[in-house]
Amino acid sequence: MSVRRTFAVLSAAALMGTAAVAGASAASADDHSDDLGNRSLAMVLAKDGSGFDRNPWDYDILDNAVQAVLKAKPESAVAVLADGDVPLTAFLPNDLAFRRLAADLTGTWSGSEEDVFTRVAGVGVDTVEAVLLYHVVPGMTIDSRAAKKADGTNLDTALAGKSFTVDVRDGRIVLVDGDPDDANARVVAPDINKGNAQIAHGISRVLRPMDL
Repeated sequence: MSVRRTFAVLSAAALMGTAAVAGASAASADDHSDDLGNRSLAMVLAKDGSGFDRNPWDYDILDNAVQAVLKAKPESAVAVLADGDVPLTAFLPNDLAFRRLAADLTGTWSGSEEDVFTRVAGVGVDTVEAVLLYHVVPGMTIDSRAAKKADGTNLDTALAGKSFTVDVRDGRIVLVDGDPDDANARVVAPDINKGNAQIAHGISRVLRPMDL
């Protein structure tokens, strides 16, 4: 499938994302969501500001992508990241992960986070929205301990009809996405925002819903 055709399919899928989030179960993985805090992942992402820097391990590009989607589409299902009362698990690509994606899509490597964000945003807000939703598992608070016990489990995402698989290898959590030709993402920063209904794990690559 061509990149152009893939973007068209992702854009259509993004339109269905709101229904997927709205229909998700409110129960957490441990069924103790009432005992968890309500700090949202949007607050976590915004903690170090929205500026770009030279740190490849934080989430500046992701933070700006979320903001861009919500600015263009305030009713987007991506807004669930700002509601700390809604249980979910998100897998957050760090800045290096987005650099790898931009290099794959354009054939050139950029050292500037701002340039990478511009390239990513250039595929269109609907496509960015779809990719973001593919990184969200609604209705479940899955910490790294639970994830390591979930080897082989398919996790349904907020992108309608799309899932990825947890693959535990020698204690490391790997996520097998819809692109068989690309390297799989690894969890490199587990249990971000632990203790809250919304938990996240930093990952080494951007998850792909289909073969790019």
